[in-house]
Amino acid sequence: MIKSRYNVIGVMSGTSLDGIDLAHITFEFNDGWTYKINNAETVPYTDSWKTILTNLVNQDQNELKSIDTNYTMYLSNVINDFITKIKLRNIDAICSHGHTALHQPENGLTYQIGNLKQIAELTQQKVVCNFRVQDVKLGGQGAPLVPIGDQVLFSKYEYCLNLGGFANISFKKNKNRIAFDICPVNIVLNYYSEKIGLEYDANGKIAAMGKVNHSLLKALNAIEFYQLDFPKSLGLEWVNSNVIPIIDHYQLEIKDVLRTVVEHIVIQIVLVIKQNSKSSVLISGGGVYNTFLIDRLKDLCQNEIIIPSEDLIEYKEALIFGLLGVLKLRDETNCLATVTGATHNHSSGVIHTFNI
Repeated sequence: MIKSRYNVIGVMSGTSLDGIDLAHITFEFNDGWTYKINNAETVPYTDSWKTILTNLVNQDQNELKSIDTNYTMYLSNVINDFITKIKLRNIDAICSHGHTALHQPENGLTYQIGNLKQIAELTQQKVVCNFRVQDVKLGGQGAPLVPIGDQVLFSKYEYCLNLGGFANISFKKNKNRIAFDICPVNIVLNYYSEKIGLEYDANGKIAAMGKVNHSLLKALNAIEFYQLDFPKSLGLEWVNSNVIPIIDHYQLEIKDVLRTVVEHIVIQIVLVIKQNSKSSVLISGGGVYNTFLIDRLKDLCQNEIIIPSEDLIEYKEALIFGLLGVLKLRDETNCLATVTGATHNHSSGVIHTFNI
């Protein structure tokens, strides 16, 4: 039934492995969509799950299926605990991204674990999930999916930039919303921070102490992906093949690696954004807390940089996957062909129901 008000839980797990983001959101439609994030939290991954998720790209198909089953059970428990904690009743759906195991759209392949039908039975809720597969079948990248939310909820900003495992951006060009991944961010910064026993480089303090290695910077900026036109997207496999070997070749101190990677990230972002002091850039994602990275971006970028409320920084992707789920329930477009390169706009995702 088409309604004007929806009560959902948005669930997101990103490539930076910060944890599982859960947000209880109310969406209302009245000449346009509005939202309210009522409750939200991030459930950190255990060390064992971090290890498993980091190594997904190295598993064969049978092992992935086994992990998928276990992860679906784990994710269901996390969601159930959240529902119990906030004493939530009568929700319309759980709208879940799952966790990306493989993303090779050029080979017609994308696989997110945690999207099995079992999740609806274990939570006893309607679940909307598996948003990427249909788009890949339609010739698209299956990513990014967040730009429909940027268009619907945040159109007053010229650019919407997310700094998570990867930097991705969306904006209007020739009256169409376009979006693409720019470059890796936390997926690389955290990888090298862990080599000196840190989960991440808090506030970018270690990067700030390092020096830019201009040979490495030049090599990173010369990576072929940056010359490709949109639509385009990135995955962990690409980072392991195309970025880590280049960095490791230089055998630098970690502080110099982090400093050079930060400079690389900022340069790639600035190359994408049309420099105009009157245009605004809304930034979300965990990378916002890397104050050194943000300061370098402000140094090189002429645009107005907008840092939103903490709820939006932390839970924008969970919020938008909640919206994707609502649009799917209404059989409305939630995936834009101008963004992914699919043959046409479509309403993507799978709806799982449960037996009472």
